[in-house]
Amino acid sequence: MSNKPNIILISADSLRANHLGCYGYGQQTSPQIDQMAAHGVLAEQMFCPVIPTQPSHTTLFTGQSPLRHGVVAHGGKAKLARNAPFLPEILHDDGYMTCAVDTLFRERMWFARGYEYIFDPSINHVFYANVTQEELNDRAIRWIKNFASEDPFFVFIHYWDAHYPYVPPKKYRETFYPGGTPVDPNNHALDEWWKHPIGAMAKDTWLRTKKGLITDPNFVTGLYDSEVKYLDDGIGHLIASLADMGRLENTMIVFMADHGESMTDHRIYYDHYGLYDCTIQVPFIVHWPGGNLKQGLRLGPVRQSFDVTPSILEACGIDIPADMDGTSFYRQWTGEAEPAGYDRFVTLESTWQAKYALRTATHKFIVSREPDVLGNPMRELYDLVADPGEENDIIESEPKLAAELDRQLETWIAEKLTSVGKIKDPVREEGAVNYALWKGVKATVA
Repeated sequence: MSNKPNIILISADSLRANHLGCYGYGQQTSPQIDQMAAHGVLAEQMFCPVIPTQPSHTTLFTGQSPLRHGVVAHGGKAKLARNAPFLPEILHDDGYMTCAVDTLFRERMWFARGYEYIFDPSINHVFYANVTQEELNDRAIRWIKNFASEDPFFVFIHYWDAHYPYVPPKKYRETFYPGGTPVDPNNHALDEWWKHPIGAMAKDTWLRTKKGLITDPNFVTGLYDSEVKYLDDGIGHLIASLADMGRLENTMIVFMADHGESMTDHRIYYDHYGLYDCTIQVPFIVHWPGGNLKQGLRLGPVRQSFDVTPSILEACGIDIPADMDGTSFYRQWTGEAEPAGYDRFVTLESTWQAKYALRTATHKFIVSREPDVLGNPMRELYDLVADPGEENDIIESEPKLAAELDRQLETWIAEKLTSVGKIKDPVREEGAVNYALWKGVKATVA
């Protein structure tokens, strides 16, 4: 048997951290995931340097800043350089059998790099995000049982259950609805949502019932939580299956998300744009029964998702490539090193909006490269201590602080671009890709 751990890397698409019990949520959405955290290691403040799905996963697998690898938009023009490091490829070259149960390679071929086996059961659905945890688990478990006969193996599972649209199996559907009238023509809380292009499509599909259009946002949030519970049951089944096969002890399960989700926060409905904490903060849990993790450890300092690949490599005794921007915090998982992280970081997006944010321990400053789909101001400032929900923009009352954070952000961007041999700002280059496409379609139709 190999002395290297098996690895299962789980990405739960669109799963916001604060809808899990282990992150303080009051609903019983995640008993299995909570048990993973109780017996493993949890990072309380894991953030994404870029959102949404394609750029975030590229950052995860390369261990690089989005300004280095250049993939800053979902569906943008940039492509990952062939010489960029990539976790599955590194593990394969080190002797791991590699398998992806995933859909990402459909649209961006670099997500296939390093895999001997790729399974995509979403091909059975009209919309790939409707693939279920049961279908994904079926392929992953059968592969481990029948093909990964020798250690070590690496499996990447990309679950879509918490992703829009929220259509959990019927038995889960109203588990978390607090009560009320889902269909009430006098409730106008979702009126703004119908004006958004995705909302306009949803109006005639999953948000319409036999009794009419769903108008209660709490009902939709309940559907999201039901999706999380369905996912949680799938995680429990995966862990039980590993135990039945005798593979659990030597398998390191890394559980996280590519980004969170805005339910109605900041006038963003059931989507994952906006550089607010509900979207850029994600769960992160490591579960490894036979490893030397400090069980039940909760790490408080801020970490970023490009730290995950270097940490996995160190745990496996594999050298970390010099062109990774992330740093390993594996020794913090074991208690060998004191918890440490970042006192500030930059995050960005270039899909529905084209923005950067500088987040410090006390404030967040957001700057837009172009007007956004919601008509927000070009610069925003939030006091994270007094206003953790980022509801009160203080840009007008704190002009000196805003100017200083603006200077720090632009300096960081310029220095980072110079350090990686680039001149052009990729967020300016890509722009708000989805918004631009929608405006073009809208103009054509008009």
